[in-house]
Amino acid sequence: MLLKVQYQHHKKYMKLTGSSYDSVIKDVKQKFDISTDHKVFLADETGTEVDEDVFADIIEQKPDTLWMVIDAVAVTDWDRDMSSLLLLVYLLPPPSSGNKKFVKISVREALDRVVRFHKSCCSFEEVLGSTQTTQPYIWAVGTSKSSIHDYYIAVDKWLIPCMAKSSLSAFDELFKVHYVFGISYDAALHNMFTFLQTTIYNIDVGITRESPRVGDLRAKFLN
Repeated sequence: MLLKVQYQHHKKYMKLTGSSYDSVIKDVKQKFDISTDHKVFLADETGTEVDEDVFADIIEQKPDTLWMVIDAVAVTDWDRDMSSLLLLVYLLPPPSSGNKKFVKISVREALDRVVRFHKSCCSFEEVLGSTQTTQPYIWAVGTSKSSIHDYYIAVDKWLIPCMAKSSLSAFDELFKVHYVFGISYDAALHNMFTFLQTTIYNIDVGITRESPRVGDLRAKFLN
């Protein structure tokens, strides 16, 4: 099978060694020499992101030559703990929904709803003032993503200083602030927070409605 690929300013035809999502990602990384610590995203010719769960259907629709736009993002710019936590967003991506009030977003957009980096020399007010979301997220302040000296929880353009200075503790406070203020999970992060709630915090296990993806991941995690 041929894959027509655009990555940055390069366009190439490449022959795939397999038709599974994972094998395509592997072939693309090798072809364009993309680092193994980068997450690769696939999109069709219209720019619509292609998730793993629909990839096989797209292959069936275009069995001869498939066109894909490739983007790659480094998750490991953050420290080890934050990088590991952000992998949950990839493993439990934003759900597709028939609810007209829910707008499907990409995994990259979902990452910004978990944590945002703020360079320590820049003004807080200017950036916070342009923020549209009222959902809580981590505001990480430092000289780089791997060198953070302060964490805050941003809620409706207000900043709550985190008690601890580690990314793991900041993530813990992000989860708990939903319960302190009675805030529902962000729809795009519902799978991730539900997994943490039932698997890590052991809250309302068995009565919380979960997606099959969350249930499968928890089963693998606990076995």
